[in-house]
Amino acid sequence: MGKKVYRKRMIRKPIPIRKLLPNMITSGSILCGVMSLVLAFHGHLVPATWLTFMAAFFDLMDGKVARSLGGDSAFGVEFDSLADVVSFGAAPGMIFYISYLYAFGGVLGALATAFYVLCGALRLARFNVVHSSGRFQGLPIPAGGLFLMSFIASGVVLHPLIAMIIAIIAGSLMISSIPYGNLKHLSKDNINILRLLFLIGCFVTISVVFKEKIALVCASVYVLSGPLGIDWGRWLALRDEEEVADNQ
Repeated sequence: MGKKVYRKRMIRKPIPIRKLLPNMITSGSILCGVMSLVLAFHGHLVPATWLTFMAAFFDLMDGKVARSLGGDSAFGVEFDSLADVVSFGAAPGMIFYISYLYAFGGVLGALATAFYVLCGALRLARFNVVHSSGRFQGLPIPAGGLFLMSFIASGVVLHPLIAMIIAIIAGSLMISSIPYGNLKHLSKDNINILRLLFLIGCFVTISVVFKEKIALVCASVYVLSGPLGIDWGRWLALRDEEEVADNQ
C-alpha cells in the first residue's frame, strides 16, 4: 500500500481586534484622502478641503486607539505613513494646485506641488527610521497638509506666485530639523488644566474675531511655533516626559 501523505493544514490565527481596529481607522483616513481628490476633480474644492480635515481626525484617533488597546505594530506604523502620503501629501498638494497654482501656467506650479509632496514623503520616511519620543523633527505632514488646506477653507485669495512660495516653505519645513511640539503624549493625568483653559479661551476669542479664517489662524500658529521655538506639548504638560525618562 502506498504511503499516505498527510498535508499539514495551515492554522490561521484570527487577527485580534486590538490590532485590527487601529488599521480600520487608518483606512478611514485613506478613504477621506481619495474622496477629497475625487471632489477636487469635479471642482468641489471646499468640500474636498474639509475631507482632509476629517482625515486628520482619523489620523489622530488611530494612534490613540492603538496605544489604548496595546495594538501598536510595525505594520500599523507603515500603513499609517502610506495613508499620510495620500491624505496629507498628494491630496492637499493637488487641491492646492487646482485652487491656486493651476493659473500659474507652465511647469513651475506643478513643480512646487511635486516639491511639497516629495518633502512630505521624505519626512515620513525619516520619521519611521529616526524614532523620537519627544518633539517632532520638522513640521509633521498632517500639519503641513492642513496648513495648505486652511487657505482654501478660509476663502483666502492668493496670487499664484505667493501660493507657490507657501507650498515650497511648507515642504522645506517638513524636511528641516526644526523641532515642533508633540501633543500626542498629553493625557488627562499630565496636562495643565489652567493653561488648557487659557488656550480654549484664546480659541473662542479668535473664532469670534476671525470667524471663517479660524482654521488658517490655528494652522499658522502651529507652523510658526517651530521657528519661534514654542513647544506646545511641553507648555501644556504638567511635567516634561523627557526629564522624567532621564531621571528613571
